[in-house]
Amino acid sequence: MNGRSRHLPADERRAATVEAVVGLAAEQNPSDITTTAIAQRMGLTQGALFRHFPTKDAILQAVMSWVTERLLGRVDKAVEEAASPAAALEAVFMTHIDFVSDHPGVPRMLFGELQRPGETLPKRMAQTLIRHYGERLHTLLDAGKARGELHADLDPEAAATLFIGTVQGLVMQSMLADDVTRIRSDAPGVFAIYLRGVGASS
Repeated sequence: MNGRSRHLPADERRAATVEAVVGLAAEQNPSDITTTAIAQRMGLTQGALFRHFPTKDAILQAVMSWVTERLLGRVDKAVEEAASPAAALEAVFMTHIDFVSDHPGVPRMLFGELQRPGETLPKRMAQTLIRHYGERLHTLLDAGKARGELHADLDPEAAATLFIGTVQGLVMQSMLADDVTRIRSDAPGVFAIYLRGVGASS
C-alpha cells in the first residue's frame, strides 16, 4: 500500500485495511498478523489505524463482512447467469475457485478463525458465511432434482457438504503445494467427478 492511503476518506481507508489484511494473510500465518504489520503495509501509524478500527477483532470483523459480501455476491451472479441448476452448480464451483485464486489469503483466514477456541464474532461470521453458502447449494440441488438433472433420491444435505468439502480439499492441496495457481487447473476435472456422483445428466 502506498502513501496515498494516508489521505483516503474513512470508507476507503477501511476498505484499504481489509485489502492489506487479505494480502498479508496470503503471505504468512493469519494469526501472526499484527496491527503493526497492517499499519506498515498501509504506510500508516498504528494510531491512524485505530481511528477506524478500535481493536484487531474489529478489523477481522470487517474482513469477514467483506468476504461474505464479495463471495456470496459472485455466487448469486453466477447462479443468475446459468441456464440450469446443474450448470449453476458448476458456475458456483468455478466462481468459488476463482475467488480463492484471486484472494489466497481468504481461505487461510477462514480456516484460522474456525479453529480459534471459544466464540468470537469473526468466528460466528465465518460460520454464518458457510451456512448461507450451504443454503444456496440446497436450493440448487433441490432444483436439479426437480428438473431431473440430479438423482431423485439425492440427499441435498450430504451433496452440499461434499460440494463445500471438495472446494476446501482443492484449497488445502494448493496450500500444501504452496502453489495457489494449481487450483484453477485441477478444479474442472474434480468438479466433473462430483457432478457424475450426484447424478447430473451429461
